[in-house]
Amino acid sequence: MNPTTNTIFPKARMDRLNALGLGIAEGKREGAYVYDTDGRRYVDGYCSAGTFNLGRRPPELAAELKQALRETDIGNFPMISREKAHLGQALAEFVPGELECSLFGVMRGEAVDAACKVARGFTGRPRLLSLEGGWHGQSGFALSLSQREDASLFGPLIPETGMLPWGDLEAARSKIDGNTAAVILEPIQAENYCREATAEYVRELAELCRTNGALLVFDETQTNFGRTGAKFAFEAMGVSPDILVLGEALGGGVYPITVTLMTQRVNSFLNKHPLIHLSTFGGADVGCRVAQKALELYTRMEPWKNAREKGGLLMKGIADLVMAGGSPIRGAVGKGLLISLDLVTPEAATEFCRKAIVNGLILLPGEVARHTVLLRPSLLITEGETQEILAAITAAAQ
Repeated sequence: MNPTTNTIFPKARMDRLNALGLGIAEGKREGAYVYDTDGRRYVDGYCSAGTFNLGRRPPELAAELKQALRETDIGNFPMISREKAHLGQALAEFVPGELECSLFGVMRGEAVDAACKVARGFTGRPRLLSLEGGWHGQSGFALSLSQREDASLFGPLIPETGMLPWGDLEAARSKIDGNTAAVILEPIQAENYCREATAEYVRELAELCRTNGALLVFDETQTNFGRTGAKFAFEAMGVSPDILVLGEALGGGVYPITVTLMTQRVNSFLNKHPLIHLSTFGGADVGCRVAQKALELYTRMEPWKNAREKGGLLMKGIADLVMAGGSPIRGAVGKGLLISLDLVTPEAATEFCRKAIVNGLILLPGEVARHTVLLRPSLLITEGETQEILAAITAAAQ
């Protein structure tokens, strides 16, 4: 039976996937590619929103998972273990600045929610502010702090959450006060046409937070581990956050694991209130083994360098396509291998994705800027795979 025709999948969901050309079922996956159950090969330009930074099913991560299963299991989640301790130490060494304390989770929303809970607990304040146009995940705090047209469908959201107008320092000065626990932002809003905060703006926000006793939280779920051509996007801003959220790319798509990193100062709240925040599968011991191996791969391979190079080639090819005229693409912005295409309307973006998959490239529209299409392939793509992507984009633009 074709899994895409199975009646267990809601019709509305399948209608949307079919409109995007995604009415297929994933079968084999390897490196930059995924195959459907009929054996057709596609370049994965979505990578589960950037989870597969190291490609699909990296052999070294798969091998580590197999070995970990021979030697351990998920562990008792309230208890420390060798695996948790070793990953925590590796993260403290890998991440710049004084972000030395790890709180593990399994998905982005959970990691963002943990950051919000810690910020409220540490400061004793209720107010949480994000930036307009941000997208932080699907769960409680994350949903409340995200720019979503459908947010009202879930009923009243978490109180004392709000959004700062993008780039408006006067508004920030008026809203960040003694009631503010934290300001959370994405250095680059991937789902919103890769809108990037300037270093000057972020430094001003950091100063406002410091002056008012609030925390600064960076959500780097979609920009972490080399996606933008640097290990982390915040490095170029001259500001180190109090809390940093790193997403599912930590486990390389082989095991679900995320982390909320914080300074020793902020972690003092958790030390005063041990076991106040727990996650049954957060920091599972087998997942910690996989994540530590992923950090070893990131360190050895430095995929941010390849992201800079191949991202530059893609941006040049797309710019040439736009310049030639006749394409529905009106522009492209991005950094490294996080690139957003402007298709002008949501309908055009949907149609472009449908044509792209026909030509062997999986893409999805932006969640906030629905008229855009995001390109997030493996950070390890080769020159040949880069040309395949450009060929598919060119064909889809006809």
